[in-house]
Amino acid sequence: MADAAHDLARRLGRQAEAVCRHYLSAGRRQGHYWQVGDVRNTPGRSMFVRLSDSAHGLAGKWTDAATGEHGDLLDVIRESRGLSIFADVVAEAETFLRLPQSRREPEGVDRRAAPTSANPVISAQRLFAAAKPIPGTIVETYLRNRGITALHETGSLRFHPRCFYRPDAHGPIQPLPAMVAAVTDFRGRITGVHRTWLTPDGADKAAIATPRRAMGHLLGHAVRFGTPSEAMAAGEGIETILSLRCVVPNIPMAAALSAAHLAAIAFPPGLRRLYIVRDNDPAGDRARDSLVSRAASAGIEVIVLSPTLGDFNEDMRAFGFDALRAELRCQLVPEDVSRFMMLSP
Repeated sequence: MADAAHDLARRLGRQAEAVCRHYLSAGRRQGHYWQVGDVRNTPGRSMFVRLSDSAHGLAGKWTDAATGEHGDLLDVIRESRGLSIFADVVAEAETFLRLPQSRREPEGVDRRAAPTSANPVISAQRLFAAAKPIPGTIVETYLRNRGITALHETGSLRFHPRCFYRPDAHGPIQPLPAMVAAVTDFRGRITGVHRTWLTPDGADKAAIATPRRAMGHLLGHAVRFGTPSEAMAAGEGIETILSLRCVVPNIPMAAALSAAHLAAIAFPPGLRRLYIVRDNDPAGDRARDSLVSRAASAGIEVIVLSPTLGDFNEDMRAFGFDALRAELRCQLVPEDVSRFMMLSP
């Protein structure tokens, strides 16, 4: 089956641009690549699909620069069409290529019992279930080394001592310690996970090419801290949001994991005021502008929180807790200072 899937992916790669035009219609060609927001056909520019073979890779291989996800055109078909069973992905690919439909399943086999690796949501749920709470682990060490000491309501974070890492589709698998974050919808259902691979002592991120990666269904969802209410704060990175929670501990917050996903984050029912925790870069500016427009259309008041440096974790590490508290006190709505801010270190 693996050889057949590889052959099918290569066939799709020979028609990479046609596949992209059909399944990633929200994107466009840029030189030798197809550029789009993500593998689920979200508008944007963070995902690149190679359109021809070269010394750098095969046609049809793609990478999402915002999340670290990567794969081939079978993954594009699966995610863009929301298919959870691999046999359905094969059938869809064969239909696109106008090939005879495969009949590879033994008689009597229940298609619903296909390997769960074809379903990224189930894989994400299983990975999170296999991890353990962070108190006393190197995840706690890692966060404290980044100046993050307020770890209340962090049930969405767990530690996995041997989380598999593969540098590319054909590289060897390495089991490395990792912080595993649950990506959830408003009901608390896990739709994906985000992994941050760490050094064995938790001093920093692991020295690998892409120490942060996400998998599953991320669009509209987030890593959540606290229960959504009429006010919330939303930003990109987990460390950025946790830094903010050190100073503003009582407001629900959400880490969307990238600028593109922040721009598309879903609003919880009853939300009236949204604090946008922007990163200080062009991608952060675009996410802010998009989110401001969407929130205004939904009748939600928007307050933008802007760091002095690249993000609020950089600010806290460079200037300290008291300076960050003074910085944010000036940016919050006055009534929210008493509602949500920590009044003493």
